[in-house]
Amino acid sequence: MAEGDESGEHGPAWLVEQRYRAVLEVLDGSPVSEVAVRYGVSRQAIYTWKAKYEAEGLEGLREKSRRPRTSPTRLPAEVEALACEMRRANPRWGARRIAYEIAKAGSAGAPSRATVHRVLERNGLIRHQKQQHRRKYKRWQRETPMHLWQMDLVGGIYLADGRECKMLTGIDDHSRFVVISTVLAVPSGRAVADGFVRAMRTYGVPAEVLTDNGKQFTGRFTKPRPAEVLFERVCRENGVTAKLIKPYSPTTTGKIERWHQTLRRELLDVSGPFADLPAAQAAVDAWVHTYNTARPHQALDMATPASRFRPNPQPEPTIVASPAPAEEPVVAAGPPGPPTLLVPTSAPAVEFETVVAATGHVGVLPRVQRVKLSKDYAGRRARVWADEHTVHITIDGELVRSAASCLDAGNLRELSMRGAVPAGPPPAAPAAARAGRLEPGTVIEVDRNIDQSGIASLGKVPVTIGYELASRRVTLRLDGHLLHVVHDGVLAKTLPAPIDADQRAGLRGARIVTGELPPSATGAIHVERKVPTDGVIMVARQRLRVGRTYAGEIVTVHVEDTYFRITLNGADLSLHPRKEQHPVTRFRAKIHAPKL
Repeated sequence: MAEGDESGEHGPAWLVEQRYRAVLEVLDGSPVSEVAVRYGVSRQAIYTWKAKYEAEGLEGLREKSRRPRTSPTRLPAEVEALACEMRRANPRWGARRIAYEIAKAGSAGAPSRATVHRVLERNGLIRHQKQQHRRKYKRWQRETPMHLWQMDLVGGIYLADGRECKMLTGIDDHSRFVVISTVLAVPSGRAVADGFVRAMRTYGVPAEVLTDNGKQFTGRFTKPRPAEVLFERVCRENGVTAKLIKPYSPTTTGKIERWHQTLRRELLDVSGPFADLPAAQAAVDAWVHTYNTARPHQALDMATPASRFRPNPQPEPTIVASPAPAEEPVVAAGPPGPPTLLVPTSAPAVEFETVVAATGHVGVLPRVQRVKLSKDYAGRRARVWADEHTVHITIDGELVRSAASCLDAGNLRELSMRGAVPAGPPPAAPAAARAGRLEPGTVIEVDRNIDQSGIASLGKVPVTIGYELASRRVTLRLDGHLLHVVHDGVLAKTLPAPIDADQRAGLRGARIVTGELPPSATGAIHVERKVPTDGVIMVARQRLRVGRTYAGEIVTVHVEDTYFRITLNGADLSLHPRKEQHPVTRFRAKIHAPKL
């Protein structure tokens, strides 16, 4: 390839030159067959090049996009945006669960699991993992409910005073319905037997029960000789066949072990220490109720465990090991509300001038981050624009390099102390209006201010972004038939694109984007509230009692699907079950100025 040749979206420059020479030879009188042999193409190709050159000149010899103008079978933009929103609101949902929820919502043209997987992969919402070739096991399942219960003890439930509690768990083998979820301060044999009897009072007596070889479940390993423990006696006197797994074979009770993993990931790992034992039991009961009645199970063909479970018509056990407990309140599972977003805050950006080193590096904060440039820029003055997400390097007003930032808020304050000044808007890429006609697939970004009603304007088209981003400045990324909303370097929302591709080049402040889509916001929603004198705050239309001791303090409320966790300066204060699924509409605490 000759020096100076470039490769772009329309193919290398030498290809145009080759076609141009072939056309010139034909125009000079050379036979088309000989020209085709010399250039290694067919005669039809030579005639095609000649016709395009006569019609359009050199531009006609460039490679044109072969993308189809229409795609009748393409997934509707509304459905694709809904799939992306479901994934961001529920990061643990897979393609199968999202496809099921879309079909359940009654959306037209519900996609298959494979289609949803491709949508998530195309929008950067899937993190690829290394394939693990696991050992294959033989699956088994009882034919009817109440035939077999799998039971076990699980730890990892911590209280605010530092104690670790255990929980007695039980699951119906056929329906995956959780029949036992009792938090125990001391996992004694009496407590385990009492929890088992309470479950039989509620749902009936199962035919069999399968456990491991723990001392609460069996006395076969009791020294100096085997003995019958209380749990075995309860099973014997109620006609329940007590089965034990082979030692060191936890896969036999795989259903209850897999449920423990789900419990840890979705509740215990994110809840932190509970205030006391009743608070832990209330949070577990609320989560289990949602698991049984509202959450579809993939092993049940996306049916809920409650739809497959049928209690025994004779629920009363013949032998009562402990008094019947008081009736526990049932947390109502309301309809799921619209997904709410976590809008993270960021430290203000700074900018300063520096000199490019002889190696071509620009030291943003040398011990934290250096950005590599070409050695051709050595000795020249560069202007650095930096925040917690991005670092832009400009030289003589031209954007040279953009890189992911390694700085945090403390590093930005250190730069300010070294002479950096508050930054203006980030350097913009070349405007789309100066790029001429946009090629198919070009991605466009614009910056817009969201008004108090949550609406932004694209040209003359109003776009409803959402009140959670009201009065904020966001970046709107138009990619194909989708509109991505980016705020503070985090992908906040995906919507259908409101304008066609041929209208985007003329948008105010539009710029061509070549970088990757930023990551989406994950985790629980964090809101702030100032505790009033009565010690009661309001979150999502629900009253949460914090206590008059913390009056005047600004607390953080972690909003999950089934509970609210209140913290102050990183310390847990209390945990409250979430009774309704109303969306969060206010994220900041109202702090009134003192009266003069």
